[in-house]
Amino acid sequence: MEQVTNENKGWYAIHTYSGYENKVKTNLEKRIESMNMEDYIFRIVVPTEDVEEKKNNKLVTSKRKIFPGYVLVEMIMTDDSWYVVRNTTGVTGFVGMGTKPVPLKDYEVTELLRLSGMDDPRQIIDYNVGDAVEILDGSFTGMIGNVESIDAEKGKVIVMMNLFGGRETPVDLEYHQVRKI
Repeated sequence: MEQVTNENKGWYAIHTYSGYENKVKTNLEKRIESMNMEDYIFRIVVPTEDVEEKKNNKLVTSKRKIFPGYVLVEMIMTDDSWYVVRNTTGVTGFVGMGTKPVPLKDYEVTELLRLSGMDDPRQIIDYNVGDAVEILDGSFTGMIGNVESIDAEKGKVIVMMNLFGGRETPVDLEYHQVRKI
């Protein structure tokens, strides 16, 4: 096995046959266990969202896949972990340029997990106090500030921004509304 650290961990999107996303997830979980890859492949997510539909004159809530034909995998990319995922029944390939898989950006994963209701703020925040961040959502979209404090349990971050004639002003945001620059 190759020498790796958790710093190499990333989220990757894999192509599957449409309609087989949950079966791929199950197959991959079994392969990870049988091939002792728990230290390299961590989470498998089929991004879904709750949708309300009217069936037989009743409002019913059901799950709908956000991206049919895709599954997200949190893993450390090595030749062995690539082989395990790529050769799982139902997987047609990784998303990326050519043969090299490209990890998803942190803010993309954060938003997908939030939409799916599967987010865990303690595992998503990738910035520290003092880091420069860009606001991705809300009234201050596109503006830059510095992280003043982080509440990982609540998924909140306070960003100091130059507002109102250059005065430093704290802005309370959710973790998924900012990205490290």
